[in-house]
Amino acid sequence: MTSSFNVHDAAGYEQLMGRWSSRLAPLFIDFAGLADGEKVLDVGCGTGSLTFALAETADLAEIAAVDYSPVFVEAAARRNSDRRIKIRQADACALPFDDGTFDRALALLVLHFVPEAGRAVAEMCRVARPGGVVAAAVWDHFGGMPGMRMMVDTVAALSEGGRQLRERYCWQPMMQPGEMKRTFVEQGLSGVEETQLMIRMDYQSFDDYWAPVAAGEGPLGKYVINLDASERARVDAAVRDAYQAGRADGPRSFANIAWACRGAVP
Repeated sequence: MTSSFNVHDAAGYEQLMGRWSSRLAPLFIDFAGLADGEKVLDVGCGTGSLTFALAETADLAEIAAVDYSPVFVEAAARRNSDRRIKIRQADACALPFDDGTFDRALALLVLHFVPEAGRAVAEMCRVARPGGVVAAAVWDHFGGMPGMRMMVDTVAALSEGGRQLRERYCWQPMMQPGEMKRTFVEQGLSGVEETQLMIRMDYQSFDDYWAPVAAGEGPLGKYVINLDASERARVDAAVRDAYQAGRADGPRSFANIAWACRGAVP
């Protein structure tokens, strides 16, 4: 399995998305549920937003965290000082655990970057015990992320390449209403529920908003760093204009919605 998420540097990812997934993690945990003494798997742990929130929320017996990216695994392992947490590199579509190992298998902001997302859900079901919980959350790129859509819509207005980027961005797996729920049901989970979780992304300035993308982080960053100098300058100026919206540079705040889904293993 290859991930469609582009990562160069863990610190850049933190500025782009890690700081926001840390805000989302407690809401997701409330929805997914958690109890003392459980063994929990974090699939696609990134730099550890969910992993470390789990450790702070309950007295868990074990937290296993996996990610496809060695950059993320190294960053999360470097942060870790909790003996209950074990972090390793692994494929979400071929989890290196025995059947029924965990009480809960969770994935925060991961499935939309897995080309075979249904297979990843099947693997989460396999490693969760009967009666255990499988839960996931993904951003609603099409209708629930105005700050990010502002970037891709601006780029789409400038070129055909930008329009193709927007199409890829808006129609990633698991993002449409009911799509994740249908996948959970198809994988045999029972009592499947879907809901929306909302946070706000607060930026101090245009540079705070744009710097990780300009450095090549994420899908838009991958697009931007491959532009020639003149087109890059054009994109930078257009996105800055969209961010400022006719006012002086400074703080901006955007509401952002994630779809969340959970179900129980029969």
